[in-house]
Amino acid sequence: MSRYKAWGGRFSQPTDAFMEVFSASIHYDARLFRQDIQGSMVHCRMLARQGIIAEAESDLILGGLARVKVEIEEGRLPFRDEQEDIHMHVENRLRELIGPVAGKLHTARSRNDQVATDLRLWLREEVDAIREALRTLQRILLTLAEAHIETIMPGFTHLQNAQPVTFGHHLMAYFEMLDRDRQRFAEVRQRINQLPLGAAALAGTPYPIDREWVAKELGFAGVCQNSLDAVSDRDFVIESAAACAVVMMHLSRFSEELILWSSPAFGFVELSDAFATGSSIMPQKKNPDAPELVRGKSGRVTGHLMGLLTLMKGLPLSYNRDMQEDKEAIFDTIDTVRGCLKVFAGMLAEIRVNRTAMALAAKVGFTTATDLADYLARQGIPFRKAHEVSGRLVRLCVESGRALEQLSLSEMQTADARIGPDVMEVLTVHASVNARKVIGGTAFATVRSAIEAARERLDG
Repeated sequence: MSRYKAWGGRFSQPTDAFMEVFSASIHYDARLFRQDIQGSMVHCRMLARQGIIAEAESDLILGGLARVKVEIEEGRLPFRDEQEDIHMHVENRLRELIGPVAGKLHTARSRNDQVATDLRLWLREEVDAIREALRTLQRILLTLAEAHIETIMPGFTHLQNAQPVTFGHHLMAYFEMLDRDRQRFAEVRQRINQLPLGAAALAGTPYPIDREWVAKELGFAGVCQNSLDAVSDRDFVIESAAACAVVMMHLSRFSEELILWSSPAFGFVELSDAFATGSSIMPQKKNPDAPELVRGKSGRVTGHLMGLLTLMKGLPLSYNRDMQEDKEAIFDTIDTVRGCLKVFAGMLAEIRVNRTAMALAAKVGFTTATDLADYLARQGIPFRKAHEVSGRLVRLCVESGRALEQLSLSEMQTADARIGPDVMEVLTVHASVNARKVIGGTAFATVRSAIEAARERLDG
């Protein structure tokens, strides 16, 4: 490939050899080649449509771009640092194939608006893929939640047994988190979907281009309204990274619970062998590597977000070469999130649930003490007083090594005479769960309705 540089006319010295390597981005932005060629083809057609280049020239360029695309797809186009980036690789190879007319392709554009367009095209596709991966994971959650509507387990606050819930209800909390994630990406996509091409280097172009036509052909909803902002904006990258960081935070929280639940101390779940590993020294071990890796990768994605914010915070308008550093961060962020969503879907699809262990744990720690307080409040006792009475009875249980339901009625009545024989009906974990029939509550019927509504929402 030629050592021709599009900007070389001003310079009398060749680029320093190490600077060639230091400044090159081709080793990572090569993945934008399809978007780069797609944008170039539409730009070329627009130039001909507007009479800026001849139709014959456009046909020659379009044919050459198609050949370059095939060469890259088949691995026949070598990438070299001296050609800097994917844009120059495509342009220089085009020049080799069709001659000087290739130079007309860059009329009315700059690499500044070109790369911004490529990145928006690529991110738009990736956001769609992430939203679909989230939807897939949500469907798996719904199937698992439906199978465990009546699987009672302890709910926790401060990682202490708090009140009984069901595993189905617990899983639906993650469904809601992922649903907000899908909404966030839908909102981000709207802001990604604006065309910067036509802003040129920073000031627009004197050629009579048709930006709206290009936008329509490339599937953009509109065009960026300010040329300076169009080439220097990376909000859409940062927003995408932020949405990814929230997804990873959610997956990390879920991973932490799976790690705890799969330990012998809990024994609530067992991961499939396909998503666990063993120990090189301890034969009995089954380690929850899949959720541990997801938990670890959440820090990586959060770090990329911080890096992107720091990258952009001090840059004057308009384009600065610093912005080349956005790509490795967002590429790795997207790759990481897509990988984590894929492994999570596989892991949850094969998880085994120990209903017995969950049910036994739900009875530990006086998890129906609040139900006792609510019972007293329904007798007309102010809730704060009812809370105190229930607390005194819990203390009696702690001192005597018993559960609440093991206290005699007379012992309970020493705390408050208004406690009647019917109190025993509210002290079971089953009664506690099913008493909460409000929207968003834990009652079996309520959770079943929530799952049905969620499935309609997901498929709507």
